[in-house]
Amino acid sequence: QVQLVESGGAVVRPGGSLKLSCAASTSVSSYTVGWYRQPPGKVRESTAISTTWGELWYSDSVKGRFTISRDAAKNMVYLQMNNLTTADTAIYYCNAMKSGSTNWGQGTQVTVSP
Repeated sequence: QVQLVESGGAVVRPGGSLKLSCAASTSVSSYTVGWYRQPPGKVRESTAISTTWGELWYSDSVKGRFTISRDAAKNMVYLQMNNLTTADTAIYYCNAMKSGSTNWGQGTQVTVSP
């Protein structure tokens, strides 16, 4: 089990940028990590994923605007979000998964509003 704590959510204007952080209680080097989001009234959706073998995946809606990264030395996972739009408004969750077990953080709210 690994505990995950997200931070960095805020209210931001369209076109702005935000960087979310996810602090893990232990090393996640052997985990596939990802960011998921749940827009208001919608189901949770995968947004950005980083596998243990270095593959990165992004949903079509964020490709080219969001970047997922890890800092193995600090047990951290990040999501850099650029050129935000109102459609990016959601609760963002950090996830770490391996060997059939999955771990979630409590989420951080991102609101994009004029």
